[in-house]
Amino acid sequence: MLKLRKDDSVIVLAGKDKGKVGKIVSFSKDSSRVFVSGINLVKKHVKPNPQANEKGGVIEKEASIHISNIRIFNDATAKVDKIKINLLEDGSKVRVFSSNNQTITNN
Repeated sequence: MLKLRKDDSVIVLAGKDKGKVGKIVSFSKDSSRVFVSGINLVKKHVKPNPQANEKGGVIEKEASIHISNIRIFNDATAKVDKIKINLLEDGSKVRVFSSNNQTITNN
């Protein structure tokens, strides 16, 4: 079971965007890198494509960031936290914050 999932609120621990909070948009294929909304923005030069009705120019897009450079953000404590996996009575697994044992829900 992956501890981080899509739409989790995370904070950046290292790099040019250190301390910023964003939501996970997607994982890369090997799932060691993630795309976080508003984090690690890079400028990309794009050629115009008249068939797809796209204008050319310089656009800003999110680049991937290594998963070791982010940590889940606990909204209740407003701090960085770790994730534990607890087993319920019916045998299902649930993710909880390790500081206050609150269940993690995706909004």
